[in-house]
Amino acid sequence: MSRFPYTPAATLNPDEDYRKIRRIIAEDPGWSLAIVPCLSNLCLQSIVRNFEEMPIFEALTPIQKDFVQERLSTSLPLHVTANLIGDGVYWKRRCEQRWDLCDVSHYGHSWKRLFFERHMENVIELFIPDVTEPNTVLAMVPHCKTYVKRLDISQLLPPIKEPKMEEEEYGSELVSDNEYDGPSVDHFDFNILLDKLTNLEELHLVYRVKQCGMNFEWKMFEMTDRDCESLAKALKSCKNLKLLRLHQSQIEDKKCRVLVKYLLDHPSLRELDFSHNLIGDKGARAIGKLLTRSTLETLNMCDNNIRDTGAKVIAHALSKNSTLLSLNLRLNRLRDEGGQAIGKALLNNNTLLHLHLGGNEVTGPTAIALSKVLVQNDTLQSINLSCNNLGVDGGKALEEAMSHNTNLTECDIRLTEVDERTVSVINQVVWTNQRHAQERKTK
Repeated sequence: MSRFPYTPAATLNPDEDYRKIRRIIAEDPGWSLAIVPCLSNLCLQSIVRNFEEMPIFEALTPIQKDFVQERLSTSLPLHVTANLIGDGVYWKRRCEQRWDLCDVSHYGHSWKRLFFERHMENVIELFIPDVTEPNTVLAMVPHCKTYVKRLDISQLLPPIKEPKMEEEEYGSELVSDNEYDGPSVDHFDFNILLDKLTNLEELHLVYRVKQCGMNFEWKMFEMTDRDCESLAKALKSCKNLKLLRLHQSQIEDKKCRVLVKYLLDHPSLRELDFSHNLIGDKGARAIGKLLTRSTLETLNMCDNNIRDTGAKVIAHALSKNSTLLSLNLRLNRLRDEGGQAIGKALLNNNTLLHLHLGGNEVTGPTAIALSKVLVQNDTLQSINLSCNNLGVDGGKALEEAMSHNTNLTECDIRLTEVDERTVSVINQVVWTNQRHAQERKTK
């Protein structure tokens, strides 16, 4: 409250400046000029309040930018903030508000990259063909293409099925699942997106529907022919892709061959993971061709239907390959013809470091073939033969070979019917090699 103190009129000097006796008494006894907001802070608060209509950021000092980032609304449209606000507190706030778990170490310690990669993943995973507008995804590209280096898509939704008429429902009971001639189940078309994500280096895909509940159908857990063709073309246009993981998607020989056709001579692909699919010998032939016309370093074909014929083709390519470092053929059906072919190929290969042949129904002859490799090959560092019936003779061959080997630091022969004494001797050699390897690394 502001007022003049009462002064009797008789005591006033008419020559005295009346303004000098003016006084201000604050209603708040704790009021002080020191707590009056700084004009610059008031301006920054105004910028925060009106940021969507008039975004001012680049002209601010670093301290002022931090002030604004800590107070901006996390619901601002991305077209306003994406290309204006750099990595920092603002994107951390948006991430932590949206997701419970935000491990920024998996995203190069960039909060902005974390946000845009996970946001793009969510948009794709919720995309419904013929319902969601493709522009929902494409409109994101100008804002996120600089930051998206990896996409991990955990589901792809099929089109919404129209409800059947009552007559159709009764009629369908007379038709088996194999005779059903419904429309092809398509998913998000990656051909419209991947060529625009110029910094994409890793793509993890699985064609399935999470939490499908009572609407479960097997068709929800596979990629269609049209999906395969569009994805293959998209992969070819994705020039910086280093890792492709396409698993648990019912990929069989035909789809594998289509995908490989477009991956031949890919300039940057280093790791390929087709694990947990239905790829057989014909698909393995395509993989063998890929090994001769690519610079793959890691190949994972775990849990498919590759048999001895397909293994021989892969082995032939392996004998000529000079880039592959890791080969995983676990849980196939190579048997001894395939296992021996792999062993023979490694006699001419000086680059492979890791080999996994676990669960392939191989026996003693394969162990003997690989024992020759362990004597001659000084490159191989790990080999896994677990869950095979190598037998006593196979174990003895490996034991003898390991007595001449100084490089193998892992030899897994669990559940192989090998004598316990043999297992102990082999493990002792492996531990010695591990100690020597650690000493060399320390030096």
